Amino acid sequence: MPHENPIGEYLRARRELVRPEDIGIPDLTGRRRVHGLRREEVAMLAGVSGDYYVRLEQGRDQHPSPQVLDALARALQLDGDATAHLHRLATPPARQRRKTPRPEKVPAGILQLFASWTQTPGYVYGRYMDVLAVNSLATELLPYYVKGENLVRAAFLDPRVHDMHGNWEQVTDSTVASLRALVGPDVDDPRLNELVGELSVRSERFRQLWARHDARPKRSGTVRIDHPLVGPLELSYERLPIPDTDRQTLGIYHAAPGSASAQALALLATSAAEEREPARPCP
Repeated sequence: MPHENPIGEYLRARRELVRPEDIGIPDLTGRRRVHGLRREEVAMLAGVSGDYYVRLEQGRDQHPSPQVLDALARALQLDGDATAHLHRLATPPARQRRKTPRPEKVPAGILQLFASWTQTPGYVYGRYMDVLAVNSLATELLPYYVKGENLVRAAFLDPRVHDMHGNWEQVTDSTVASLRALVGPDVDDPRLNELVGELSVRSERFRQLWARHDARPKRSGTVRIDHPLVGPLELSYERLPIPDTDRQTLGIYHAAPGSASAQALALLATSAAEEREPARPCP
């Protein structure tokens, strides 16, 4: 079903996440019948009329000014990423969808770059978080990082993700928010709808997280991985947008020099190199 009211869906989802007591609205009766804020409370905090806010949520007005969007963002306590997402929803790109999406082709220079990284896990994912290319060390580190795998589907349906990440809840939360940030206002994409539909049926947690409308790109941070061969690793990661592509991202993992995690990563690199070498014929 087409999403004809992206702004209204987003505003409704975000106001349900704000607790009245967090913004100084006391519950004097203890009988609130709504989750989060009421529409009139958001309107009051944003300095707009209640009728105008209702029109926004119902999709009868889909062209709020940047000033109104900023006021709503403050009322709903949105951070910078969430505020930017709200502005993108209000100004979707004026273009017609191609009947056949252009294939996601990784630039040759990027492939040559990370294929030469024998000590650094690297991979590229596309606009739906499909793995488009991956070097052998990244697959050795995280075996579900293989070309063609969808990282959102893996996060919820591949038991190895749950087993290797003690903070699985945080992993799934950030994965869904990253997908929202990647697709932006382009929520009627058939490929996206297929993925969201499948995961909504198969995973209750995905359905709950998708309904929150969190939109937060992955940039950098740390991750703990419980690897079945080398034990626990603590790695830093970077997510770098690839210029002149349709939302392709280069992902990199690295360990602090001299750390136990660096030694474990070097051991995995040795294992990956041995697997790449062709078997020698017996004399």
